Amino acid sequence: MLRTSAAFNRGFGRGWLIAGFVFLYLPILALIVFSFNDSTVANLWRGFTLKWYVQLAHDQELLNGLWLSLQIAFFTACGSVVLGTFAAFSLVKYRRFFGRTAFSGMVNAPLVMPEVVVGLSLLLMLVSVQRVLGFPERGMFTIWLGHLLLGMAYATVVVQARLRDLNPQLEEAAMDLGAQPHQVFFLVTLPMIAQSLMSAWLLTFTLSLDDVVLSAFLSGPGSTTMPLVIFSRARLGLNPSVNAVATLIVVIVALGVVAASYFIARAERRRQQELAAAQHAS
Repeated sequence: MLRTSAAFNRGFGRGWLIAGFVFLYLPILALIVFSFNDSTVANLWRGFTLKWYVQLAHDQELLNGLWLSLQIAFFTACGSVVLGTFAAFSLVKYRRFFGRTAFSGMVNAPLVMPEVVVGLSLLLMLVSVQRVLGFPERGMFTIWLGHLLLGMAYATVVVQARLRDLNPQLEEAAMDLGAQPHQVFFLVTLPMIAQSLMSAWLLTFTLSLDDVVLSAFLSGPGSTTMPLVIFSRARLGLNPSVNAVATLIVVIVALGVVAASYFIARAERRRQQELAAAQHAS
């Protein structure tokens, strides 16, 4: 009876897991398949073709939007990881300082506030600054600022969770051996949180790449990102070339995730080997 119940629980759990994966990834698979569809109707299969990829090579508006989105996503991910690491380090390592509660609330606020509110607030602020200083014009820079605000909050959460799990005795031992605080950070702490930094980078890159709301508020003439191009075309009916560019994005992101996972796993194996060697030597 117990074996039957355990087998049923395992099968039931695996069934729900498979159903969850199908629910999440079947639409992506369908999008990839229909990017090779020889039909102008998005969901009507009429044969295999590569013409939408050929047309994509000549779709300057979509290509410009894709290139702009990739640039903004790259700089957003880099900036978010740097600022998020500093914010997480301050919140974890310094338990008490003036304004800590306010600082923590401001860092986490973008996570719980609707993007419409964040976008509108940033727009009003930037318009006011532009009236006074004449800068910045709405465009790539202002979109990057909005994405950086949101990305920093997510990066802080990811890095903060990793910092809380670190053994403080390792940093204390390094300081006992004569290391300065900045040396401890770059030589001890940073290598141990490298995996969370990579995770935060990939997360913020993805969030920036597909953001519509903030980009709509903060974009200007000549600075239309790929999600905005797709969203504007969706109102008139999607061209199958959109499936082609979406497939390329899926491939790029998948390759990035696979590469990052490989390097993270290799670094973890090397770290485990070094720890085992150190324990054996002691």
